[in-house]
Amino acid sequence: MILLFWNRYRLKAQLKDVLTASPDTEELLGSLPTLTLIKREIVYIQQQYDQQQQELNLKQKIVDIAPIAYLRIDEENQLLWCNQQAQNLLQIDRWQPGQIRLLLELVRSYELDQLIEETRQTQAPQVSQWTFYPTNYVPPSPENRNYDKKPLNSSSVALKGFGYPFPQGQVVVFIENQQPLVELSRSRDRALSDLTHELRTPLTSISLVSEWLEHRLQDPERRRATQMLKETQRLINLVEDWLELSQLQENPHQTLSLESVQLNDILLAAWQVVEPIAQQKQVNLETSGLPEVEFSGDRFRLIQVFINLFDNSIKHSPNNSKILVNLTNHQINQTIEIGILDQGSGFSEQDLPHIFNRLYRGDTSRTRQGVEKESLRQGSGLGLAIAQEIIQAHGGTITAKNHPDLGGAWIQILLTKTS
Repeated sequence: MILLFWNRYRLKAQLKDVLTASPDTEELLGSLPTLTLIKREIVYIQQQYDQQQQELNLKQKIVDIAPIAYLRIDEENQLLWCNQQAQNLLQIDRWQPGQIRLLLELVRSYELDQLIEETRQTQAPQVSQWTFYPTNYVPPSPENRNYDKKPLNSSSVALKGFGYPFPQGQVVVFIENQQPLVELSRSRDRALSDLTHELRTPLTSISLVSEWLEHRLQDPERRRATQMLKETQRLINLVEDWLELSQLQENPHQTLSLESVQLNDILLAAWQVVEPIAQQKQVNLETSGLPEVEFSGDRFRLIQVFINLFDNSIKHSPNNSKILVNLTNHQINQTIEIGILDQGSGFSEQDLPHIFNRLYRGDTSRTRQGVEKESLRQGSGLGLAIAQEIIQAHGGTITAKNHPDLGGAWIQILLTKTS
């Protein structure tokens, strides 16, 4: 009897911890049998569990049919779960729900692995953009000269990934398909390139007529013919730059004629072209770093890059200033770094993300004293875009920023040496 009452008292005491506390709890415990109370609590817990399970299934279904790819990775880089969009976008065909496999076995993407690792290490959201090549895709390379042959699978996809840290070293990644935007941009550029190609002939005709009138008219009519000739030539330069940029973007490797060059000679050859303009503002070139650096590249294209960069630096440099060029050869990662720094006020913050965009004209505050300075040609907004395409065709990168200490506009170029 004592043991029976003790067990009943102990069960009621445990039940108090389970039931929600209320003023009527003691009365309820005293009026109902213990077994009934336990059954009622079990039913309530089961109902709560079913409700939570339904909500979880609904949320999982929403994520599964979402138009954005979703992946969940554990601390050992194993794929815990991914939705249907991720399977389609990343071509994950060897994974089933409930399986736990290494992500590297399913998706071969260095950029995705790097995004996950940076998110895990920093414990902060990360964003990355890259081009994803399926495993059966063979991208063209400078060593492969069969450019006329199409890759085995041309379904490369431009992606944008967002990484978010989760507890216990897990990482959640959302991936957007940027390929439709890329295709739209290519279609627009192709249409504009066709249009600019058709403009070459009439612009050349107008230029010839303007030149003929310039030599046969007297002032003030001759001044108008001269102005018309200048504007026509500016349009011709814009058309030629656009066509060149389109060709570089469409077939970057076909436009290169690679040879062994000395980058120091390239820099000096480019400076000689712009030196007459630099002398008008008393702007001098000052070089530092290695005296000789050899690189395999297209001499004409590289000179074109530095002409554009020097011309832009001179235009935005104050009088009696210097343009500093530093050449560094990194033996560890086999890269060559070229830094070009002017002594102006630098880029504005709103311009920096768009410096290399086509036809982008920066803030007028970057033009000294609010007036257009003398240049090789009136700016078309394509010089830096062409420079970027040429550098990328050589397998390098080019970035624009303001120097943290000196404050001027700072262009950095990284080129990878080939064996």
